[in-house]
Amino acid sequence: MFIIGLTGGIASGKSTVTDILRELGLPVIDADQVAREIVEPGQRAYNEIVREFGPTVVGSDGHLNRKVLGDLVFANPDLRQKLNRITHPRLWEVFDYRMQQLPPDTDIVVWDVPLLLETGMDDKVDEVWLVWVDELMQIERLMKRDNLTEEEARKRLNAQMSVKEKMKRAHRLIDNRGTVEETRELVTSFYNEVKSMINDSRKYMN
Repeated sequence: MFIIGLTGGIASGKSTVTDILRELGLPVIDADQVAREIVEPGQRAYNEIVREFGPTVVGSDGHLNRKVLGDLVFANPDLRQKLNRITHPRLWEVFDYRMQQLPPDTDIVVWDVPLLLETGMDDKVDEVWLVWVDELMQIERLMKRDNLTEEEARKRLNAQMSVKEKMKRAHRLIDNRGTVEETRELVTSFYNEVKSMINDSRKYMN
């Protein structure tokens, strides 16, 4: 099974690319979705986070207050590492389970992981696809999306590996500064190249 590791800087529009890949018929394992599932009340990761970070990270509805927790970890690298140590093993358990549940004839699967490179998960994929936009566009989108000040947005941006560094480690670059149609054309082209590569490999093996 060919694994595409899809990643991108925060607010780069990665969800647009994920939607396109789903339209092309590819199964997608979404790390953000899994991350939300493993911190639901009663889950092991939830209990560990509350024990480590205290009751202030719990909202009135009993769920984690993601804004409060985000403000804490983006302001403190040590706390961010502590959170990652709690969540990453649980994330891997779910990823492994989802992979096992895929139909046996699945050719290509997409791992949608924002911190693919930061966490070393790129070692487990066949190709890294990076969705990118320029920094100014990222900050503007992030401020609007999460209702942040520019300072808060920059703090979140600086907590991740720089786009330039990610570009060095990616196999395919998806410029998402244009229209959705332009992005769809590029992603479809990359998909067709991978399909062709897989088919050629099968012919060679046969």
